[in-house]
Amino acid sequence: MTPLSGWGKRGEETLLASGRPALAAENPQPSSFEARLLAVGQAVGHHLSELLDEKSLPGEIARAPRLLNAMRHGSLNGGKRLRPFLTVEAARLCGFEGEGALRAGCAVELIHCYSLVHDDLPAMDDDDLRRGQPTVHKAYDEATAILAGDALLTLAFDVMADPATHPDPQVRADLVLGLARASGVGGMAGGQMFDLAAEAAAAPLGLDEIARLQAMKTGALLRYAVEAGAIVAKADSQARMRLVAYGKALGAAFQVADDILDAESTSAALGKKAGKDASRNKATLVQVLGLDEAKSRRDALAREAEEALAAFGPAAAVLIEAARFTAHRSS
Repeated sequence: MTPLSGWGKRGEETLLASGRPALAAENPQPSSFEARLLAVGQAVGHHLSELLDEKSLPGEIARAPRLLNAMRHGSLNGGKRLRPFLTVEAARLCGFEGEGALRAGCAVELIHCYSLVHDDLPAMDDDDLRRGQPTVHKAYDEATAILAGDALLTLAFDVMADPATHPDPQVRADLVLGLARASGVGGMAGGQMFDLAAEAAAAPLGLDEIARLQAMKTGALLRYAVEAGAIVAKADSQARMRLVAYGKALGAAFQVADDILDAESTSAALGKKAGKDASRNKATLVQVLGLDEAKSRRDALAREAEEALAAFGPAAAVLIEAARFTAHRSS
């Protein structure tokens, strides 16, 4: 496991050595948020690579090489690793640092990666490009992509239920239950179903319907990523409630920002096809509110996320910066 102590210092050194002159010129001293996001991202990538090793685990019979390679393609090809970052930093805010928070974050990231593999399928969003690379069904085939998504999904619960994530079985049970609720029929999967139905609907969805869809499809897992950190840390009810409120507002801001990026950005900047929301008649807040009002809503949600952490004081600075990043990211 990659050690996580001293992130700020090592993260800054790594960022400055990463060959990104534009960032270095504009900001010679990366913020704590940038350094920590990079450090967590590297630790997550390292651990996911270990989890996707060809060696079978106890209870497994064998690992099919083609399936394993497709899983790697769908999970080790970059990405900001925002969800595991939120888990690790929420736990840190509640006084817990260590391997358990990273493992819980990796489980959330595996769910996210599975959802992207399946969302890109021809039966769903039919995308050929993800993070600047061919999607899994293009790099392999549709059947392999379906199985890769299935395997990433089940691996997430394997990681979360493992005693290595937390020695307390009640904590592990709470983590597994929360992950199931956030990713299942009443969360991410259900939101995707509402999204598909909206594309074929005779009348466009209203504001409340779109907000519900987005709270399920995107917001539920982001909110849970934050809550998982509180669960791992055994945070008290007040701290957990504040973090859940933060995660809920941040998840909503993230999706509005995503809608805006799809309308304004380019495929090269996004690493995936831009403008597909309008072409597929997707239900978005940009469609209902227009760009200017959507941006105002995004900014209000980011402020709401920040305000939810006010009681934590300066210790919450990194998560507050994460909310601003979420709202104003460029990809």
